Amino acid sequence: MNEPKLEDARDAVRKVYAELARQAVPGGCAPSCCGGGGGTPIFIDGSRLGYSPDELAAVPKEAEMGLGCGNPQAIAALSPGEIVLDLGSGGGLDCFLAARRVGPSGRVIGVDMTPEMISRARASAARGGYTNVEFRLGEIEHLPVADASVDVILSNCVINLSPDKPQVYREMYRVLRRGGRVAVSDVVAVAPLPEDLRRDVALLAGCVAGAATAAEVEQMLRDAGFDKIQVQVREDSRAFIRDWFPGRGLDRYVRAATIQAVKP
Repeated sequence: MNEPKLEDARDAVRKVYAELARQAVPGGCAPSCCGGGGGTPIFIDGSRLGYSPDELAAVPKEAEMGLGCGNPQAIAALSPGEIVLDLGSGGGLDCFLAARRVGPSGRVIGVDMTPEMISRARASAARGGYTNVEFRLGEIEHLPVADASVDVILSNCVINLSPDKPQVYREMYRVLRRGGRVAVSDVVAVAPLPEDLRRDVALLAGCVAGAATAAEVEQMLRDAGFDKIQVQVREDSRAFIRDWFPGRGLDRYVRAATIQAVKP
């Protein structure tokens, strides 16, 4: 099996997430990429990823889809009036939580490349009366966002899915204002994946095969122009990573991590 080409990889991820958007049941099981895999219906409860009961109770139920590898809100330190951008916004969980923190004077933009996810999130926003949240269709390598227009960038287990991660970090730098910050939860590699796993399209869409090492992430951020870079590997993530693809031992190769950086 040949290693997936860039567009093939992107299409594979888009198809999986489109199906998730159609099938995921709020508070139930979903054949999740980051929270299940290979067609196995496993739902990773948000409390295992670092969300508090109050946070989960405060957002539309359909926004929590069992996708993610952490809670970027915990490191974002959002303030009223800030403009927040969420990369790979999915069902909108992090956008809706951010909307509460930035208040009516702030704004939250979610970007996702899957039309079905955008439709799902927009419907939730309309039902919940989130007037300071909007969802835009687009790829995180080519953000539909103006230069120097946002204060904070969030992302939850999405950048690892990109076939062109350096371009993602360059785009993040472009759209951030000076002094803007990055607060990301993502998956990083802690050991080389065997060839058969690295070439597995299901594992690519499942937040595993495309993971870069912590050192590689730091270098990509540095090359993009960021400073005050911190990549902290979370050893406690092994338990839920083990559940993504049961029986395949993937917790030997990847961990969740928190990623922070600042645009000078």
